[in-house]
Amino acid sequence: MNDLMSGGLHRLWKDRLVSMLNPFPGMKHLDVAGGTGDVAFRILDGISSIKRRANQDPINDHLQEETQIHVCDINPNMLNVGRKRAIERGLGEDKSLKWVEGDAEALSFEDNTMDGYTIAFGIRNVTHIEKVLAEAYRVLKHGGRFLCLELSHVEVPVFKELYDYYSFSVIPAVGELVAGDRDSYQYLVESIRRFPPQEKFASMIADAGFQKVEYENLVGGVVAIHSGLKI
Repeated sequence: MNDLMSGGLHRLWKDRLVSMLNPFPGMKHLDVAGGTGDVAFRILDGISSIKRRANQDPINDHLQEETQIHVCDINPNMLNVGRKRAIERGLGEDKSLKWVEGDAEALSFEDNTMDGYTIAFGIRNVTHIEKVLAEAYRVLKHGGRFLCLELSHVEVPVFKELYDYYSFSVIPAVGELVAGDRDSYQYLVESIRRFPPQEKFASMIADAGFQKVEYENLVGGVVAIHSGLKI
């Protein structure tokens, strides 16, 4: 369904998210609402490519062993999907990957422990966005990066009309046809419209304490990547 709805673009959006994160060997990272492993696998791939470019430097090998990518999701079934996919990718025994069942609004991680925090297509579904942002700020180290990829708001008039038609008429119908679940995809569309616009969400991130808050619209605002730094 993700491929059908986005024309496969969701893969490129996640690639962009990870490129903005700029992962590095030895990093401690938290990916929230990422049970299927989509973002975590990309981060590990990025770190592995750095390791290959470093020509097997022994120092880099040591850092690689210290890398920890924590995948946190409130849904155990999604985590099971992620673990299965990790095995299929030959990462079943990778000690860098940590699978954690947890709530984005009340994380189990200690203060100032993470170099990076990502959440992709997850913050739109939480009950209290402010609590999620506060928790992200709490667990990040000083200098840590917050990145959020989320479906957002299209403002270009003609494109907005087309996007609204596609959202409310096509997506629920495709959801019913392919997944046998019209209601969930109707909810998806409605939840996008309820989510704060880009400027408002950026101000919420700043209110949580983050600095250098920015956002990048992709496909005219169909999705946006928001970023902030804990100074």
